[in-house]
Amino acid sequence: MSDQIQPVRGMNDVLPAEIGAWQSIESAAREVLGAYGFQEIRVPLVERTELFKRAIGEYTDVVEKEMYTFVDQGGENLTLRPEGTAGVMRALISNGMLRGQRHKLWCAGAMFRHERPQKGRYRQFHQVSVEAVGFNGPDVDVELIALAARLWRRLGITRVRLEINSLGTPESRRAYREKLVEYLQAHYEQLDEDSRRRLQGNPLRVLDSKNPEMRALIEAAPVLTDHLDPQSQAHLQALCAGLEALGIPFRINPRLVRGLDYYSRTVFEWITDALGTQDAVCSGGRYDGLIGQLGGEATPGIGFAMGIERLVALMNLEGTSAPLPSADVYIVVNGERATAFGLELAERLRDALPGRRFELNLGGGNFKAQFRRADRSGAALALILGDDELARGVAALKPLRREAGQSESPLPDLAAAIETALAAAAEQT
Repeated sequence: MSDQIQPVRGMNDVLPAEIGAWQSIESAAREVLGAYGFQEIRVPLVERTELFKRAIGEYTDVVEKEMYTFVDQGGENLTLRPEGTAGVMRALISNGMLRGQRHKLWCAGAMFRHERPQKGRYRQFHQVSVEAVGFNGPDVDVELIALAARLWRRLGITRVRLEINSLGTPESRRAYREKLVEYLQAHYEQLDEDSRRRLQGNPLRVLDSKNPEMRALIEAAPVLTDHLDPQSQAHLQALCAGLEALGIPFRINPRLVRGLDYYSRTVFEWITDALGTQDAVCSGGRYDGLIGQLGGEATPGIGFAMGIERLVALMNLEGTSAPLPSADVYIVVNGERATAFGLELAERLRDALPGRRFELNLGGGNFKAQFRRADRSGAALALILGDDELARGVAALKPLRREAGQSESPLPDLAAAIETALAAAAEQT
């Protein structure tokens, strides 16, 4: 119909048939992060616009072109968060959680950027953001990367590889920036429109160009790692040694610069060859100057963000997506008394077997229709309760996924009988 309301472009529904992979990523992340001592924090979707201008940088694509910014009824300039780190750092500052303290934190949720929608890049997307604050490293850099590697193993993801680089200190980066600007200005006619704009505000972002016509020019540009200060060089060497000791393969990519201004020293990306141009599934690095930049005490930090949509796509390609959640037992009811008692019985069974999933037939239907629903539910077992069974104080159990006969159990013994039947079904699958 022409009057149907369509979803906003680039903002997608996650349907029940797709939710299994999302839940497996979220539960695996919670489990692995907890094992490394990280605690969950939840911060608002909406922040003052100034936060992102100061944190991300006014000359970044995110701030200049992609943020969802509006003035609310009170006249405040607000923005839907385009990334997670700035909000977490703001929370630490505004809640007085620094003052020499160290924190391992993570948060998850929706982010918003007004980009051109394409596969793997949406206007509403979801991330898990991981932050370690108050740690100088490089040992924490190694641990954070090892944590991500463990998560890939936990999810069965194999088609990823690690690239690392160092951006050095702000001082060494300024010296490198002068050499890069000199080189790019000498080749100004070869720059595309985006690169000319970046040259004025954030010339390092020119190195991040995806334009294939710029590739030769970028390859010939001065290399940042050749201009690192001694401390940053030692930090990078220690990071490499730590990764080698843990057996984590990596490649130093001197053109890896990351898109946000707050990064310094270590930057890294886990990339894949399976998702086309949107190849980064996890990106991060150190942001030692960010908290001071936001008005807090100077505090080192490092973090990363994982894109859930891209991880889901990768798991689907690798065939490691979790199966859809399904019922263990579908309760078929027939007759007026049995239908009325079915609700009570289902609640009793959920109390008795809290780890099991029970789905009760609702809305009526004959036996044939109910068994079709039972089959679609994915349940291993049908529990059949009619007025005749109820009068005799029993219920029937029928396996749905294997050839086996129907049996009966007294209602007081039903929970034990269900466990026995489900165990038998599991052994034969």
